[in-house]
Amino acid sequence: MTQGHGLAEVFDDRESAVRSYVRSFPATFETGHQEFLVSTDGTRYLDFLAGAGALNYGHNPGFAKRALIAHLERDGLTHALDLATTAKRDFLEVFADHVLRPRGLDHKVQFCSPSGTNAVEAALKVARLVTGRTNVIAFGGGFHGMSTGALATVGAGFYKQGLRPTLGGVTHVPYPDSPMGPFDSLDLLDRLVGDPSSGVEKPAAVLLETVQCEGGVYVAPDAFLTGLRKWCDAHRVLLIVDDIQVGCGRTGAFFSFERAGVEPDLITLSKSISGFGLPMALLLLKPEYDVWKPGQHSGTFRGNQLAFVAAAEAIRAHWADGADPAFAAEVRRKGDLVADFLRREAVARFGARVRGRGLILGLDLSASGIAGAKVSRRCFERGLIVETCGRDSEVVKILPPLTVADISLVQGLEIIVEALHDEAEGARRTPVAAAS
Repeated sequence: MTQGHGLAEVFDDRESAVRSYVRSFPATFETGHQEFLVSTDGTRYLDFLAGAGALNYGHNPGFAKRALIAHLERDGLTHALDLATTAKRDFLEVFADHVLRPRGLDHKVQFCSPSGTNAVEAALKVARLVTGRTNVIAFGGGFHGMSTGALATVGAGFYKQGLRPTLGGVTHVPYPDSPMGPFDSLDLLDRLVGDPSSGVEKPAAVLLETVQCEGGVYVAPDAFLTGLRKWCDAHRVLLIVDDIQVGCGRTGAFFSFERAGVEPDLITLSKSISGFGLPMALLLLKPEYDVWKPGQHSGTFRGNQLAFVAAAEAIRAHWADGADPAFAAEVRRKGDLVADFLRREAVARFGARVRGRGLILGLDLSASGIAGAKVSRRCFERGLIVETCGRDSEVVKILPPLTVADISLVQGLEIIVEALHDEAEGARRTPVAAAS
């Protein structure tokens, strides 16, 4: 710490203004265990943020921590580019045996540089190589990363400032659900591709999240996903599912698309695939689309051996009992608990709406007159970390670790309802300015 500066002052003085979460949750955190974080003053916070989906198994899960310590104590590799290593071999075998084969998938595994945006970049690049086409269909409200190719597919203009002239090659269409209401996205795709005068190039790929998180927790209907799969097949367009935030069990199945019975051509994974919050990103490709030449898509940190170790242990611990393991059923049960509680306590009382699947739930306050950011702030004051999403931060996004205890879930939900009550009361007490 700089001499004469407090902890908060160090961050203000030395860290870029781009920092965001620290502004919403102004504490200095020191330790974490399961669904709890502890700050330097000893305050314990219940965590419904979970590393923005990177901590599906909670903070410092014991199964992975023990394996990581043992790996380091025997001088196991930590960095290896894309060399063959025992840690990588173990992960590949475990992933194939317990994730891919039980679900009838034979995708190849490409290790990308560590962030999810790197996996999206690889998916876009290989789709264009395979098809020889450049255009990509993406959806309004979608979020896929911050590097240039991925950023071009993002819906929100906020992130594109200063780069718009470089962000081409993408056609955005409305998602089948949004703040504007339901939309027939497939009909629009038919019109864009079927009409030679539509002005839109036939795409190389369609990229989507089956549950849009940053856009406001909007869920693509299963019928839409099956229809989109058929549409892509009919037009020889690759289907890319971005499962970076809602994969690894978040929706109540390892992959978010399982419930719809579709098989994407390309799948991106990151965030919780490492099982411990360690940087790791994958692109899963159907074998016929693995057209890369050696070294054609590279990255220094695509060989994070510690992430491989933790990821293999996470799969062994939670996904080793078939295509619909008990762990996934528990996620669905907990998700139902959250949804039922919110519908009972928040929908009728505050005019809120609930959306989501599994343990990604959104409490939409747009019709309530209550500001989501203020609810989040009140929750933090009560010891709960929960963020907002949506076009105007109007949705409280509930994203706890999948391993969260029921008692903690209920405690967090009660805090949210208390915060809603306080905000609603505050709004009623605020005098209305006289008309001029």
